Amino acid sequence: MAYSYEDFALQSGVSRETLDDYRAWHAILLKWNRRINLVSPTALDDFWRRHALDSWQVTPHIPENAREFIDLGSGAGFPGLSLAIDCKHRGQGEVLMVEAAGKKTSFLRTVIRELGLPARATSERAEAVEPKAYDVISARAFAPFPRLMSYAQPFWGQNSLGLFLKGESAPSELTEAEKSWIYQVERVPSFSNPTGCVLKVTGLKQKP
Repeated sequence: MAYSYEDFALQSGVSRETLDDYRAWHAILLKWNRRINLVSPTALDDFWRRHALDSWQVTPHIPENAREFIDLGSGAGFPGLSLAIDCKHRGQGEVLMVEAAGKKTSFLRTVIRELGLPARATSERAEAVEPKAYDVISARAFAPFPRLMSYAQPFWGQNSLGLFLKGESAPSELTEAEKSWIYQVERVPSFSNPTGCVLKVTGLKQKP
């Protein structure tokens, strides 16, 4: 049986108001996807597990004092829009979503506007975004981990936390990254993908 909205509501335990925002996001995505291929039809059919649950699972790891977020390669908002929905209902925080594809950026801006989310979307490439420290840096399916660290480093401060959704290649990517980067990482098993994980990264520094 397909993973449903009711399954997501039960597993996430989020408020009714938060669920309403996820449903609105889903409805806008369905509408836009008829005209623009934001998400493959197969993946869209499995939205509540593959996208909603997968993106939501980073939110329990957000530090209580986090205020500034950057999501790299946001695509159709995974997990950036989940972070923004969480910020809205926590009453603090703003998310910058970085997505170079203009049509996807337009979609993100539509969702942000219609849901009243504390977020903004830019069509700049990640390497062109102004460097500054963020409390949380996130990404899903943006780049292999060693290259992802290169993209993330300009936004890393002393207390930054990286929340990165990765699949079965995570162990090999981490091994490769250790050649160029120093960091601490906790691998949290994924709720949505039996071979996936959430990588919680702190202390990122480039090796001399």
